[in-house]
Amino acid sequence: MLANHYYEGKIEAGCDEAGRGCLAGSVYAAAVIFPADYQNDDLNDSKQLSDRRRKQLRAIIERDAVAWAVGVVTPEEIDRINILNASILAMHRALDQLQVRPEAIIVDGNRFKPYRPVVNGSPVAIPHTTIVKGDGKYLSIAAASILAKTYRDDYMDRLAEEYPQYDWLSNKGYPTKKHREAIRQYGITPYHRKTFNMLGDGQLSFDF
Repeated sequence: MLANHYYEGKIEAGCDEAGRGCLAGSVYAAAVIFPADYQNDDLNDSKQLSDRRRKQLRAIIERDAVAWAVGVVTPEEIDRINILNASILAMHRALDQLQVRPEAIIVDGNRFKPYRPVVNGSPVAIPHTTIVKGDGKYLSIAAASILAKTYRDDYMDRLAEEYPQYDWLSNKGYPTKKHREAIRQYGITPYHRKTFNMLGDGQLSFDF
C-alpha cells in the first residue's frame, strides 16, 4: 500500500515525468494533488502496469484528484537546455497549471529545482522533497507517473501517424533497434532531439 502523503498537514503535490530517455518527442510531466485521506490500492508505478490498466487508472485519477495537470517541454527546448533541465521545467509547468496551489511538493527521483510561483508580485518558495523510486512509495507520485506516461504515449501515437517508419507506436520514441535502424535509413524528423546520441555509437550523429 502506497503512502498518501509525505508532509503532514500540507496540501501536497506529487510530480513525475515521462520520456526522459527518448530520442524523439517532447518530455511530459504531471502533478497531482489528492485529498488528505485518499487511498487507492490499485495505484502503482506506471512502469509496473499494462497500457490498458494505465488508461483505466488515468480516468480514476482525474476523477478523484483535488487537482491535476500535465506539463510539456518540446524537443527544441530539450536541445537548448538539456534533458534534466527540461524534465524539471515540465514539472514546473504542470505545477503552474494546478487549480489548487500546493503547500509542498514531492518528486520522483533525486533532482529538482525549487519551485517559486509568483504570488501578489513576489516569488513564494514551496518546500520540496525528492524521493528515489517515489512512484512506488507515494500515491500522488504514482498517479503523476501514470498521467505523464499515458498523455505522452497518446502524443507519440499521433506522431507515429505522421512518421510510421520509426515504429513510435511500439517504442514511443525510445532508442530501440528498429528506431535506430530507421534513423540510419531515413534520417531524423523535426521531432528528434538533435543533441542525443541517435545511433548509439557515442556520436551526436544527427546531420544526415
